Amino acid sequence: METLKRIFRIPELRNALLFIVFVVVVFRVAAHIPVPGIDASGLSSILEGNQFLGILNMFSGGTLKNFSVVALGVSPYITSSIIFQLLGMIFPSLEEMQKEEQGRQRINRYTRFATVPLAFLQGYGVLRLIETQQQLGIHLTGLQLIFALISMAAGTIFLMWLGELATERKMGNGISLLIFAGIMAGLPGAIAQAAATYNSGDMLSIALFVALAVITIVGVVIVTEGQRNIVVQYARGGGQMSGKVQSSLPLRLNIGGMIPILFALSIVVLPPLLAQFFTQARTQVIRDIAQWMVVTFQNNTVHAVLYFVLVFAFTFFYASIVFRPEQISENLQKQGGFIPGVRPGEQTTKYLQWVMNRLLLSGAFFLATIAILPNVVQGFTGNQNLAVGGSSMIIVVSVVIDIVKQVQSQLTMRAYDV
Repeated sequence: METLKRIFRIPELRNALLFIVFVVVVFRVAAHIPVPGIDASGLSSILEGNQFLGILNMFSGGTLKNFSVVALGVSPYITSSIIFQLLGMIFPSLEEMQKEEQGRQRINRYTRFATVPLAFLQGYGVLRLIETQQQLGIHLTGLQLIFALISMAAGTIFLMWLGELATERKMGNGISLLIFAGIMAGLPGAIAQAAATYNSGDMLSIALFVALAVITIVGVVIVTEGQRNIVVQYARGGGQMSGKVQSSLPLRLNIGGMIPILFALSIVVLPPLLAQFFTQARTQVIRDIAQWMVVTFQNNTVHAVLYFVLVFAFTFFYASIVFRPEQISENLQKQGGFIPGVRPGEQTTKYLQWVMNRLLLSGAFFLATIAILPNVVQGFTGNQNLAVGGSSMIIVVSVVIDIVKQVQSQLTMRAYDV
């Protein structure tokens, strides 16, 4: 409460907080504006039985369940951002652009441009996938399909714009805030549904879910906040102030945040998604392969093992993109800094990489274990909602930690100004 009082005493922070609330309200209003030509009744039961649509519904904040104009959420923008991060590893020109402020602004502009065709492509795929659910009776052609695609793409661009406006207020990442708001919007309904269907036999399932939630929150906080401080010394100039100044170089346990989770979720649902388009193929062999793939990936054990491996692998993969020991070593050498007991240059680079590999091994295993805990509990309870709930919990906790840090940073900066 004291922190909230301090925020409201500072006009800039108060206005920023009120704007964030306004953005969330606008997002939730847009979530109830339906796409033209779509009758979303009965779609909830389809989402529960389809992992891809269920995860997409989670990222869109439950808007896919209503099939609103923002049904795609910000997932096309996230996909575009990931693509350009990967391209930075392939093309040296993009890598150089990422090092400069002006270059990063150009990449952000390219990311926005790429979001538009990705939104149309993803919207088309979702529409065609839903059309395969014959019980819904949805079949769009001609102008109906065009209007639906334009509405969904415009909704994604609108959310991207809102997210960037929220980011400029420096109260957290706007895109992450929208995902967070969407996930939390479904919490009251989930609690009400659980209370309405509760019976004494569900006590074990509820106890396991509560324990899972607590373990996940504690685990995510540990992984997100954990870091190794490398001692660094800097040589000071001559005179009375000559000597050494000691500082530290923090290396995070999970340098990728929730990005490995987003990567893994996108990949783990891709094979069954593609296979569903071929379940009605004319060739018998193709139909059999597609049906086998759909059934196999719906197996809880297969899903958990694949999810664990992908989260573990993507944690290392993303770290190789953002962590560059050569650059850190070069910067330390230019600034007259060195790690005690380690020679500057190549030896420092190898030492930093060795330390980071050890940290990533622990962080990746811990994060992957937390990610599949809901699948493990689902195997004992048969509760289908736990598999998605674990991913939601990881995202929510990571976003809350980021918001708290940025707010504290803003308060600290204003305190020094005073």
